Amino acid sequence: MAKGIASFSCSACGAVHKKWAGRCDGCGSWNCITEDAPLSSGPPSRSLGASRGRTVTLSDLNSEDTPPERTRSGMDEFDRVLGGGLVAGSAILIGGDPGIGKSTLLLQATAAFAKAGLSSIYISGEEASDQVRMRARRLGLHDAPLQLGAETNLRDILSTLDTLRPDLVVIDSIQTMWVDNVDSAPGSVSQVRACAHELVTFAKRRGTSVVLVGHVTKEGQIAGPRVVEHMVDTVIYFEGERGHQFRILRSVKNRFGPADEIGVFEMTGSGLSQVVNPSALFLSERGKPASGSVVFAGIEGTRPLLVEFQALVAPAPPGSPRRTVVGWDGGRLSMILAVLEARCGIAFSGMDVYLNVAGGIRVGEPAADLAVAAALLSAREDRPLPPDMVVFGELSLSGALRPVSQTENRLKEAQKLGFNRAVVPGRSKLGKVAGVDVIELADLAGFVARMGVGESH
Repeated sequence: MAKGIASFSCSACGAVHKKWAGRCDGCGSWNCITEDAPLSSGPPSRSLGASRGRTVTLSDLNSEDTPPERTRSGMDEFDRVLGGGLVAGSAILIGGDPGIGKSTLLLQATAAFAKAGLSSIYISGEEASDQVRMRARRLGLHDAPLQLGAETNLRDILSTLDTLRPDLVVIDSIQTMWVDNVDSAPGSVSQVRACAHELVTFAKRRGTSVVLVGHVTKEGQIAGPRVVEHMVDTVIYFEGERGHQFRILRSVKNRFGPADEIGVFEMTGSGLSQVVNPSALFLSERGKPASGSVVFAGIEGTRPLLVEFQALVAPAPPGSPRRTVVGWDGGRLSMILAVLEARCGIAFSGMDVYLNVAGGIRVGEPAADLAVAAALLSAREDRPLPPDMVVFGELSLSGALRPVSQTENRLKEAQKLGFNRAVVPGRSKLGKVAGVDVIELADLAGFVARMGVGESH
């Protein structure tokens, strides 16, 4: 086994020597050279050995740091998801389905930042500059001081960025980039990891904000190694159903702001327009009261949001009944059906169950449990709930209702949109919300009793 290379240093001046000597060549002191202990143990080819690096500058917890400077684009929904604006030197990863509107959104946002005073560059690896320029004309952004480029060689891109030193650069997309020191095809795991590392390092070293566009898999996760999500500061998903004009920009990781914040956009002929009041928009298509329709008062990030849950229960043909869910967790639906049968005596065996969240938004909050149970009961009994009622609450396996956070904000949003009644779990922190008649329930059986559903079912 090969022996590791020893390292010697002078205790007087710190000079490093490859071998021991009686006198230091750096300061001239005698008998001051000692052998350094290795930094780690193990085989010489796998360990750090005795070679020393530079000392890292440390600070204590009492150090005063100025908050990071933010630049607002003027697109309030986009700035909200970023945490209040763009932070200099931040690395942002945006993923979404093909054709959902990622390039359109980023072109609009980059043009807005450019008009706000940031020197901005848009690098496209999938389209020619003429194609991006045509899209900009269609969106009315042809007068924005934005520079375009079409290149996939990362060495050439970084050389250009190092010369120009822009404030913001957009890479569309990271899967098309390649570096010449990695022997694999563009889009491979090693290429994506290497390109992301180089771009994030450049962002931190030069103070340039870098936005990376990432394709997603069939499961909705960003394609490539998950380590890319760990490298960047912010991970944002652009969601939406093809059949709906609404688009949801959702942050799942943000080192400079709250996670799970959403921004709502509407796809129009002239691009993506912001939705100032998403609750009113999601409820705009609600018609006369129908069985299975329930309005849920939820929280997305820091924003209260009202959405409509729609349920349909129909007799199933012989065999296994269907359980179809759009916009919610299918496993949680199965749990609620089991609780209704075990704790309330309401069986759904032999029935097809369909659950949908109107508007194309996806809800992941446990507070929607009671709203889903109410929609299922309403659809099964064909009894519409009052049109001015909102429902929210978390359901336990015992059938008890648990209080949820920000109850007062939920009720204020409901009152603002004309809802006068609310069904909430008991022991909730209601606060003071005028004009809302609150019904507090301890368990799901109490809600079943209020609907007049008997055990005979």
